[in-house]
Amino acid sequence: MNMTSVTLPPVPLDEAAPFYHGYLAECPDGRVGMRLEAQASELQALCARLSESGAMFRYAEGKWTIKEVVGHLLDSERVFAYRLLRVSRDDRTELPGFDEKTYVPQGQFNLRSLDGLVNEFRLQRASTLALVNGIPAAAWVHVGTANGYRISARALAYIIVGHTAHHLGILRDRYRLSATD
Repeated sequence: MNMTSVTLPPVPLDEAAPFYHGYLAECPDGRVGMRLEAQASELQALCARLSESGAMFRYAEGKWTIKEVVGHLLDSERVFAYRLLRVSRDDRTELPGFDEKTYVPQGQFNLRSLDGLVNEFRLQRASTLALVNGIPAAAWVHVGTANGYRISARALAYIIVGHTAHHLGILRDRYRLSATD
């Protein structure tokens, strides 16, 4: 991936649903491009020493396996990037929501290799970076509707960063993954 220098101003809270506000806060310096690139490497480092059986770990009953977390990151990134494309192009069509609780089981991520899932995330993130790098400056303030809520293009870029940061934190804290094991 090529380092991107996309930096965006803070997102006004009325440009995203309240349940995304925590994700918006994950990038306080606005260096969206740099964080997008760094996160792909961080995920790879966190998963590098895991065996296939280790990737099946759940920190509690009913929680996702590590493979399912990575699969969820893939699904979410695709949905958010698609929304970003549509909103940045000033498409006013209302976009549907998605339910990760139904997507993850349908993805059957536990049947796939962890290396394959992490590599797929790197490829998806490269695509997201290309999209972010190609959005014209004036398009970042375009607003659309997703899942019944008002959302801006810049909020979606922040949400992609924040959502991934949230789950990287869960992988470190609850699954006890470390890049330096």
